[in-house]
Amino acid sequence: MVDPIGIKAGAVVDRGAVPMGASGAVAAVQPVARPEKIVESMAAEFSGAMASGAPVDGARVVELRAAIRAGRFTVSPQAIAERMLAMKQDWSGR
Repeated sequence: MVDPIGIKAGAVVDRGAVPMGASGAVAAVQPVARPEKIVESMAAEFSGAMASGAPVDGARVVELRAAIRAGRFTVSPQAIAERMLAMKQDWSGR
């Protein structure tokens, strides 16, 4: 069996101060480069670029609006349901 770390019951321990010699000169602390700032600024730059413009195909929107106004756009409930199920399965990892 392994002895526990620490003081054993009944042991006498001298907790007096330990004399130490003089210490040498301590060098000044030098600043350290912070790579986290680079990552943070890159993330901020990327999120700013993404927020500045929506990921929308403007030409496709114009085309769909024209098709709806002209009555050429048909809605397929089956296609919508299939795509919704595919998205759900993709999100849940199945």
